[in-house]
Amino acid sequence: MKEVRERLSNEISKVVVGQQRMVDAALIAMATGGHILVEGAPGTAKTLLASVLARACGGTFRRVQCTPDLLPSDITGTLTLRGEELAFRPGPVFTNILLADELNRTPPKTQAALLEAMQEGQVTVDGVPRPLPIPFMVIATENPIEYEGTYPLPEAQLDRFLLKMRIDYPSAAEEIAMLHLARTGISPANIADVQPVILPDDILTLRQNVSMVNATDEVISYIAGIVRRTRELPSVSLGASPRAAVHLLAASRALAAMGGRSYVTPDDVASLALPVLAHRIVLQPEAELEHFQPEDAVQAALSSTVVPR
Repeated sequence: MKEVRERLSNEISKVVVGQQRMVDAALIAMATGGHILVEGAPGTAKTLLASVLARACGGTFRRVQCTPDLLPSDITGTLTLRGEELAFRPGPVFTNILLADELNRTPPKTQAALLEAMQEGQVTVDGVPRPLPIPFMVIATENPIEYEGTYPLPEAQLDRFLLKMRIDYPSAAEEIAMLHLARTGISPANIADVQPVILPDDILTLRQNVSMVNATDEVISYIAGIVRRTRELPSVSLGASPRAAVHLLAASRALAAMGGRSYVTPDDVASLALPVLAHRIVLQPEAELEHFQPEDAVQAALSSTVVPR
């Protein structure tokens, strides 16, 4: 997996400068069968990164621009009349990597259409379950700048995202390097040069290898302790779920494999606690008034949980 990370990073860097954290997060999600929620200002290469990632993985890529009038069938697909028979027309969810752009701009009914796909790897249309391609990953984005006309994602849907990543503006050096990239007008000239460095079957092999990474009883107890501690903090109304513990363990195994190790360390767990847990936590109203953030709650849980040695 360490070699795969290097190959992916080198290929993606032809078009996208920096954003190594997002590349690592995407690889962790692919290697565990998880999904990513990305929050970032417009123009920070969220869409471009997802497209280039799909090219580098040799998989199919579809994008859905979420709007208030988007219907569930616009995502899952629908039955259409062809000749004298009804035929299923697959929606954009039938792909390897799906970018749901500005997911919080579409109504809850359409947001919920993704729940079955993300959790079960299938969609049900007209009572018939239809399996999605394997592997399947959702990269959903949110714009943190404008909240007018948005529908905040419910906790049940947030809990299904393995990681929530925040994309910041690039550093001065990265922005200069980005401007030095070859372009045709405003479009990246090198995007056609991105070649597949892994294939969908390789991703399935990665998942098998990650599942074999060892986590000792002490590390597992450490994960459970962190997650349970988030539910005990007085500033927290809703702590991390049991699913969060499963996700944190899986992501930690993937991070260990990415580092070339066959075992999980407490450092792996601690480094992933924020992106795995923070978006699942709901604060008490008085804590929000004091500008206490979910990230602060995760840090408090980490600092009050004994680290195994």
